Amino acid sequence: MRVGLLSDTHDRVSAIDALLKEMLARDVTFVLHAGDYCSPFSLRPFQDHGVAMAGVFGRNDGDREGIRSFAEKGMGQELFESPHSIKFGEHKVLIVHDIGDVTERSVLAHGFVIHGHTHMQEMKTRNDTLIVNPGEACGWLYGAPSGAILDLDTKHVEFIKLDAAEWTK
Repeated sequence: MRVGLLSDTHDRVSAIDALLKEMLARDVTFVLHAGDYCSPFSLRPFQDHGVAMAGVFGRNDGDREGIRSFAEKGMGQELFESPHSIKFGEHKVLIVHDIGDVTERSVLAHGFVIHGHTHMQEMKTRNDTLIVNPGEACGWLYGAPSGAILDLDTKHVEFIKLDAAEWTK
């Protein structure tokens, strides 16, 4: 199964929309989001494209109830407090906004950890756990909206960075 990975969307709807289109073109049917949506309308592209999503709140999600309520109006969008554990068959995934907020034991109890907060794309392993930060979907700090695609069966991660022509149309 291929899942899309996003974090730190920070209200940049055009970038979110473009990243979701790119993920859909690459056979992604489900997205994990590691927080910092900021406002409810940041979820509109998920609903417009009918993309199922599970995510956690970040530090910049002020109106959590408004964001959660907006998500509940969509099909298959669920939001949780960080950290949150989710299973895909035999694959156990931990979604957390700031990886510094979880213990090493919690990290190692999962096959995958998806996190955000730093806005920087990163992939590393600890024992058998694959840890991925998909970067910043908003592109505010580093200029290019980014995300990733994770194949849960092969543990292959494909990083995505959009150029301006792909998301400023």
